[in-house]
Amino acid sequence: MSLYEALRLLWWAVLGILLIGFAIMDGLDLGAGILLPIVARTDVERRVVINTVGPVWEGNQVWLILGGGAIFAAWPPLYAVAFSGFYLAMLLLLAFLILRAVSFTFRSKIENSSWRTTWDIALFLGGLVPALVFGVAFGNVLQGVPFRFDDTLRMSYSGTLFDLFNPFALLCGLVSVFMLTMHGASWLSMKTEDEVKARAQRVGTIAGLLVLVLFALGGLWASRLDGYGLAHFAGVDAPSNPLAKQVVRVPGGLMANYAAYPWMIAAPALGFLGTLATMVFLRTRHGGLAFLASSLAQTGIIATAGVSLFPFLLPSSLDPNSSLTVWDASSSQTTLAVMTAATVVLLPVVLAYTAWVYRVLRGPVTAEAIEADSHGLY
Repeated sequence: MSLYEALRLLWWAVLGILLIGFAIMDGLDLGAGILLPIVARTDVERRVVINTVGPVWEGNQVWLILGGGAIFAAWPPLYAVAFSGFYLAMLLLLAFLILRAVSFTFRSKIENSSWRTTWDIALFLGGLVPALVFGVAFGNVLQGVPFRFDDTLRMSYSGTLFDLFNPFALLCGLVSVFMLTMHGASWLSMKTEDEVKARAQRVGTIAGLLVLVLFALGGLWASRLDGYGLAHFAGVDAPSNPLAKQVVRVPGGLMANYAAYPWMIAAPALGFLGTLATMVFLRTRHGGLAFLASSLAQTGIIATAGVSLFPFLLPSSLDPNSSLTVWDASSSQTTLAVMTAATVVLLPVVLAYTAWVYRVLRGPVTAEAIEADSHGLY
C-alpha cells in the first residue's frame, strides 16, 4: 500500500470517527432536549434535565467543528458539494442549533412560567430538528445527490430543499431521532434520580425498540436501492479529479459491499446488538452501561452508512461519473500528511480535556442541588 493510498483511507476513517464522536457527545445534548417535555413534569425537574448537559454542551460542539474542518481540509470537493447543495438544509440546521444555544442562556433568567415554557419548547425543537436533519442528510447520501461537474470542475446542483425530505431520507431521519432519544435517555438514567430517571428509562426503552424496527426496515429498503460501482478509475495514487473515472449505476446494488466484504456486516450487527444492550441496561437500571451500549449502537449505525457506500463519499444521482470517491476527492498527499501530524498532536489534547471535564462533573444532578443554587445554575 502506498503512502497516498494509506492517507486517503486514514482520513476516510477519521471522518467517520469525527461524525461518530459528534453523534455520541453532542447527541446526548440533543437527546436530552428531545426528552425535556417528556421526562420532566415540574420546573425543578426540567432544570435538572437542563443542568445535566448545561455545563458540557458547548464543549461537545467541538466535534461538529472538527468534522466540518476535516471535510474542508481533507475532502474539498465533498465540502463544496455538500455545503452548496445542502445550503438551505444547513441554514435550517444552524438556525435550530443557535436557538438551542440561546435557550440555555435565557431560559432561567426570569421566574415566569410562560417565559420558561417558551424556551423549553425551543430546547425541544433545538434537539429534534437537528437530529432529523442529520438523519435526512445521511439518507440522501445513501441514495445519491443530484449534482454534476462540468469540464472545468464547476459544480451544479439541481435539487431543492423539499427534495431532500423524500420518504427514504425521512425514514433515516426517524432512525436518527429515536437513536439520539435513546442516547439521551441513557445519559439521563446516569445523571438523574427518582422520577426523572425512571421516566427516562421507560422512554429510552421504547425509543430503542423503535430504532431496531426502523433500522431493520431501512436495511430492507436500502437493499432495493440502486448502488454505484467503479467501472474504471485513475488509480488509488492518482491526483484527485472527480471526472477521471467511469461509474455505473447498479440496480439494487447499494448493499453489494456486504457480499464482497463479509466482515462489513460487523457494522450493522454492532448497531443492532448495541441497541438491544441499551434496552436491557435501561430496564435493569444500569445507567453507565446503558450509555456505553448506546454509544456503541450509534457507532454501528453510522458506520453502516460509511461501509455501505465505500469507496464512495457522495454518489451523484444526476451524473454518476461526477460521484466523489475516496480515491478522487481528497487533498494532496502533502496536505493529508500535515493534517495527520497535527491530528496526532491535537486530538489527544481534545480527548484529555474532555475526559477531565466529565470526570469533574461526574455524579447525578439532584433537585436539592438546583434548589440550593437556584440563581447560579441553568
